[in-house]
This record gives sequence, structure tokens and C-alpha cells, in this order.
Amino acid sequence: MNHNGVETHKSEEIDSVMAKEAPVKQAVGVRTEQEIASQPACWRRATELAGSVAGMLPAPGERVAVVGCGTSWFIAQSYAAAREESGQGETDAFAASEMPRARRYDRVLFLSRSGTTTEILELAERLRGTSPTLAITADVRTPVALAADAVIELPFADEESVVQTRFATTELALLRAHLGYDVRQAADAAEQVLAEPVPQELLAARQFTFLGTGWTYGLANEAALKLRESAGMWTESYPAMEYRHGPAAVTDSRSVVWLLGPAPAGLTEDIAAAGGLAWSDAMDPMAALVRVHKVALAMARARGFDSDRPRNLTRSVILTPSEPGLMP
Repeated sequence: MNHNGVETHKSEEIDSVMAKEAPVKQAVGVRTEQEIASQPACWRRATELAGSVAGMLPAPGERVAVVGCGTSWFIAQSYAAAREESGQGETDAFAASEMPRARRYDRVLFLSRSGTTTEILELAERLRGTSPTLAITADVRTPVALAADAVIELPFADEESVVQTRFATTELALLRAHLGYDVRQAADAAEQVLAEPVPQELLAARQFTFLGTGWTYGLANEAALKLRESAGMWTESYPAMEYRHGPAAVTDSRSVVWLLGPAPAGLTEDIAAAGGLAWSDAMDPMAALVRVHKVALAMARARGFDSDRPRNLTRSVILTPSEPGLMP
């Protein structure tokens, strides 16, 4: 821990997990596999860290915006909903490129693993001097960390893989712990998931629809993204009550409708009537997301894809000023 309250030490427990996986494997996606396996240790480390950085995180009653891109945007959605559900204050989540210009907040939280994402950097510059800003990232030396007023570093959760798994869930573990949730139970449940084989009925599916409610809707979006990124799968995600409003039309005998969190009354029966498999885990939804990670990795390998380096994707999106779509 340095004088700014930034975490700088790696967890011996996490290093131990990685070391066990270190013997040479030639299978594709090996780094993703190792990073998936280290999540429970990362979450416990984040829980330990939460108390020491509590003064940097949004205080009860503050009006907060949380921004990110891709996976970080979906984690922002989950945290924003969880914070409001816990009664700590109005919280909005935005893709960094879409945050309204006229709104003002007591604090803006940037989520960025790489700390180099163009849209985040442009937003940080736009907000300079208007709202206090905090970045959660993997390295305090990156541009996003330097652009924010304060930074929380999670170096022990950084990843080599392009596809995010442990960094995203670790920052959510930190944020949930700050809200008062017992993330240690989620870590225990995730270890159970990691010890189990991937269910064959999930591997047999050709299409997935992920559903969530409240804070788990962001997780549903993230789950769908993981299967698209890793395995090129056809996936969709919706709030659970929206399933009957159109998404049910694509459900058939080769579909899995995966509920992250409790199912609304009658929904599993409707999924079965459409011919699909309704899947849910009676555990913390963050642990259920680890099962999604395992499914994504297994399906990627079955299709010959490499989750460490998926096609058409890079670890960070860095645009040049001449490219269209940048903020004016």
C-alpha cells in the first residue's frame, strides 16, 4: 500500500493458484483458464482491500456516475444497480462515449482494466474540474490513472488475456464489499463451480439468452459478451421480465436461457414450453458468472478459438484523433 492508498502487493494466494497452473500447456486459452481459476483468491484480496480504500469510494448519499467500455460498462451497470438497491444513493452507469454532457455528479467512477481506453481518457479530460473522479485500474502508471483525481490499483487482478474475467469480477467484488455484501461467500461458491465439470447440456447448446434482474442484469450482459468474445456464440441478454416481450421467439430445443439470480414467477415454465433449457444456479450470481466463463472457454476450444487472443479484438481500444466516432 503506498501513500495514496493504492494497492501494490500481490496476493500470495493468487500467485499460488497461478503457479499450480504454470506447467506448460499447449492448449489454446491457457492464460484465460488460469485467470478464471484465480478469481476466488482475487475476490478475497479485494475484500481485504475494501476497508483501506473506503474513503476513496463513493460515500452514502453521493450522486454517482460509473463509466466504462465493453466489460467495464457492464460491471458499471451491476454496481450502479447494487448501490441503489443498498440505499446508498442515485447511481447511473454509462458507456464512456455516451455520458450526457449536461449532467453533474458528486463523483464519477472510471472502470478500466488497461487504463488506456480512448473514450475513458476523453471523458476524463472533459470532466476535469467539474466533478471529482476516481479510476479503478490495473496499473497506476497508465493514462486513465494519471487523468483521474484518485486511483485504486488492482495489480493482483491484472490479466494477459484479451477477454476479461478476473479483473472485472475483482473490481465488482471490491465495490460490492464496500456496499456491505459478504463477497467471501461468493468466493466459496466460485471455488465449488471451479471444481465441477462443465455440464454437457450447456455445451450442447447453439444459442444462449442470459437474463438478470436489478444488479444481475449487468452480469447477464457480461455473460453474453463472454460467449461472443471467446467462442463467437450467438448470445443475447435482457432484463428477466423482458424475455416474454420478444426474446422468447428465438428459443427452441437448442437454446439455453440462463437466469443470473431468481426467476420471475412462471418464467421457467414458459422457457420449457418454448422448448428451451432454463438454467440457474442457487448461489451468488458472481459465482454463476464463473460457470459462464468455464462454458465460454470450453466452447471456444471446441470451435478452435483462442480466448487469450480472440479474433477481431484487442486488449484495449485505442483510437487515433482522425478516426470517426470520437467525442467532439
